[in-house]
Amino acid sequence: MIFLDTGAFIARYVARDQYHRRAVECWSSLERSRDRLFTSNAVLNETFTLLGRFDGYAFAAERASNIYASTSLTILRPTHDDEVSAIAFFRKFAAQRVSFTDCLSFVLIRKQKIARAFTFDRHFALAGFSIVPKETAHGK
Repeated sequence: MIFLDTGAFIARYVARDQYHRRAVECWSSLERSRDRLFTSNAVLNETFTLLGRFDGYAFAAERASNIYASTSLTILRPTHDDEVSAIAFFRKFAAQRVSFTDCLSFVLIRKQKIARAFTFDRHFALAGFSIVPKETAHGK
């Protein structure tokens, strides 16, 4: 099982992203491995907004349609209690300026017992998760 973070989606779809090549390679590897893929509606919200800003809202809407039609991706939806639990991470990592979306992701990942995250964000390693691809986790 692997959790897909915003950076994984952005790097896959934005050709000029510094991690695009690595993201495409990692996506291909994940598709071959048949790992169970998870993300959250909060991550997708962030992803589609950023894609719209980077490459236009029509492009973002097309990606959104494809992602929501996917049968290989489970979209997690936090409960009120999950959101309240995320506040503890938000406080804990305040000095590192970890986003609330990331903190909510941490809660969902733990709740689902997911060990790995496909991300280019070092904050996931800071929270104790294994990063895929390993050599590319950097700060935001």
